[in-house]
Amino acid sequence: MKIVLDAMGGDHGPKVTVQGAVDAVNEYGVHMILTGDEEILKKELNNRTYPKDKIEIIHCTEVIENEDKPVAAIKKKKDSSMVVAFKLVKEGKADAMISAGNTGALLAGGLLLLGRIKGIDRPALAPVIPTEKGVSVLIDGGANADCKPRNFLEFGLMGSIYAKKLLNIQRPRVCLVNIGIEEGKGNVSTKEAYEVCKDAPFNFCGNVEARDIPAGYTDVVVCDGFTGNVILKLMEGVAGTFLKILKEELTKNPIRKFGALLMKSGFKGFKKRFDYREYGGAPFLGVKGLLIKAHGSSNELAIKNGIRQAKLLIEKEVVKEITSEINTLGADRLD
Repeated sequence: MKIVLDAMGGDHGPKVTVQGAVDAVNEYGVHMILTGDEEILKKELNNRTYPKDKIEIIHCTEVIENEDKPVAAIKKKKDSSMVVAFKLVKEGKADAMISAGNTGALLAGGLLLLGRIKGIDRPALAPVIPTEKGVSVLIDGGANADCKPRNFLEFGLMGSIYAKKLLNIQRPRVCLVNIGIEEGKGNVSTKEAYEVCKDAPFNFCGNVEARDIPAGYTDVVVCDGFTGNVILKLMEGVAGTFLKILKEELTKNPIRKFGALLMKSGFKGFKKRFDYREYGGAPFLGVKGLLIKAHGSSNELAIKNGIRQAKLLIEKEVVKEITSEINTLGADRLD
């Protein structure tokens, strides 16, 4: 098993990505390929302890920056750490790819360099979100702002397969995000999506309102990328604000501070459940290869957990399962 990491991607650069890779190698025993500036990467590796045969470097002379235009960057920066990583996956020299770099470029590269699975019109990001019952899969998390009815069907199918493998649920509950649970609710897009999903080859359970998502009402949350990204950002913001307000209230006087000290472990557990770094990243499902997008501000823990996630999805053969399911249905079934 080989996993390639775009070591130059992310807000914090090689210092963080290299440490995350080293931690993953030491903890999970995976073989890592780092793409990027060889001199910089070797310097970062010099003071770290790890099995020397488990990490290799492929030198690249370019980096795709956050301000670069996605498609143009993929086409022009052919020796960038991201593009070279894509090529390794495409050529079968790596089993998965992880990057915390330019999101638009990563999605564009997935489509242009890896290509879509036959029968999939729109690949989608599928992050997991914390709920009262554990986690749920959210799809699409931001790749497709505008969607056609068939796209919601594709998302539900891919999300269901991913949830089976990730959450070990035999028949994941799949729901459409809507403003009401009734079948006739919503705009034209969601109404049409409901009709398409009613006879879908997965456990479709109708609509779900946003307020019921954190309660874990559904295992797979299906929506367009615009709605999904808003949900993600809102949950991040609410969790952060809640913790900040709680801390302010619990430190207003000595008695409250003492009570907070007694509950410190509980607060740490709550914070951990809502920390994106614990989940690693979001797979870009629907392309011919395993591609994981890590958060741009990922630290060492997030990179390590992204690698752990890639290892799990390789072992569970998620891409193969999606491809097989689509082939069984036939592309015409999805149109």
